[in-house]
Amino acid sequence: MKRTLPTISERMIAKQLDELEVDGIITRKVFNEVPLKVEYYLTAYGESLYPIVKEMRKWGYIHLENNNKQKAVKTG
Repeated sequence: MKRTLPTISERMIAKQLDELEVDGIITRKVFNEVPLKVEYYLTAYGESLYPIVKEMRKWGYIHLENNNKQKAVKTG
């Protein structure tokens, strides 16, 4: 997540993960090792969001393409 959103703080990532866990979208597995290792997994409920996220991603790419075309027309 940090690589995808390099400007996000560790605190904000932890807060968002906690909220997703409370909402039942993800589950967390903690490994008792040093350094501490934690893995997150989508729950079945979380996986039900996949079609929605997929469509939003598709819209985002179309929106980005449209913006790039509009900028190209404006600049020349």
